[in-house]
Amino acid sequence: MAELSGVKRIHLMGINGAGMSSLAKLLSGLGYEVSGCDLERGHYLEEVEALGVVCRIGHARNHIDQFKPDLLIYSSAVRQNCEELSAAREKGIRTVRRGEALSWLFNAAEGVGVAGTHGKTTTSSMAGLIFSRAGLSPTLYVGGEMRDMGTNAVLGTGPRNLFVSELDESDGSFELFHPALTMITNVDWDHVDHFASKDEVVAAFVRFARGRKPGAPLVVCAEDDGTRKMLQILAEQGDTGPVLRYGWGTSWEWGAFDLTPKPGGGSLCHVCHEGKELGTLELAVSGEHNVLNALAALAASDALGVPFETAAAILSDFHGAARRLQVMGEKDGILVMDDYAHHPTEAAATLSAVRGAYPDRRLLLVYQPHRYTRTAAFAGALASVLSRADEVFLLPIYSAGEEALPAVSSEDIARRINEAGGHGTVCSGMEEAADRLRIRARAGDLVLTMGAGNVFHVGEMFLSKSLGYPDFTNKYIM
Repeated sequence: MAELSGVKRIHLMGINGAGMSSLAKLLSGLGYEVSGCDLERGHYLEEVEALGVVCRIGHARNHIDQFKPDLLIYSSAVRQNCEELSAAREKGIRTVRRGEALSWLFNAAEGVGVAGTHGKTTTSSMAGLIFSRAGLSPTLYVGGEMRDMGTNAVLGTGPRNLFVSELDESDGSFELFHPALTMITNVDWDHVDHFASKDEVVAAFVRFARGRKPGAPLVVCAEDDGTRKMLQILAEQGDTGPVLRYGWGTSWEWGAFDLTPKPGGGSLCHVCHEGKELGTLELAVSGEHNVLNALAALAASDALGVPFETAAAILSDFHGAARRLQVMGEKDGILVMDDYAHHPTEAAATLSAVRGAYPDRRLLLVYQPHRYTRTAAFAGALASVLSRADEVFLLPIYSAGEEALPAVSSEDIARRINEAGGHGTVCSGMEEAADRLRIRARAGDLVLTMGAGNVFHVGEMFLSKSLGYPDFTNKYIM
């Protein structure tokens, strides 16, 4: 890769994040001398340290003198005026965002790019598992732990140099990628700090889709308003590349019908390709959204030469990505689960999946709003969705580094939930939420923690203190 010519030492700022740790694993496996730092220690940092990557806690100017990097890669969470970043630039060291550095590796390979506002991690994990077990030996880069592989990154050895990557639209960096096969799960308004409207999001996805390699297939969900608008604009712009649509019924290139939720989790459906039934698909993961994610993976697998029977059999053994409807524990008849959903669309899909899998359980939900900007934009929609739970316990907003906004609070969401006929209660923190669960939960209930921050610790605390579980804080994968 010309971009990495002459580079031997690479320093990563924000290495404790899912995306940065994945990149660190790949770069280390490629033979670069990798170092890193972050503001706090966590699971991902410890994983890269186990590979020999030297890490430091905090950001400091002396890291530059200590590690003497030829290249510094930083996450979008690192501020531009950070002293360590400034020191590198003063010394003439090249600095790039994570997305740009990842694009160098991806574009040099036969890239399979998985994009979309929701479902990227699960869909890329599904595709990665199929390709790996089908013998293609791909490189994998996922923004979360692939539970069936126990990691978020794999350096492939296959002769095709296949590279499956989750591509992030949050900062627009996905436009730097040029896939040989593109998967788009949906196009929705999110990351309101970067996109002012859904139209801006659609426009960004149009540019991304047009950047795929000539003749590259475009696998797109036909059930989503945003993707349909994107396809319309692409057609108006004269984009004539092959499109593989997937959705419900038999009218798309790939379709699912006769969907049946399985009690206790999972689903069963029939799959058709171009109107011809191929067979049944049985999933261990719940929810209509996961059936659609599976269709995307099946379409991509077929395009790369993996037969349906092989791909479907592999998907039947797919256990999901970490923090995606993951079971944390159960005792005394109380089931505790955790999910990463932090947008109204995602929350609705998760709650629907839970109700389908566990229709007889009372649902106690602990929700942690994520970012002030997102909460301000979606407070009403969030309250409407969350009110579907039997009881909702709200944590303070997880800022993710944002400054607080006036009148944006968990109290406002709770008020809206109660006005909608639900039962919302604000908790001062995780300990209070765990205490309230101890009082309210009873045998037969399902406790669900939900959010993109660290809300899963409530489930840990509840299991540990109320049900006799050992303390396993920091062992549960974020």
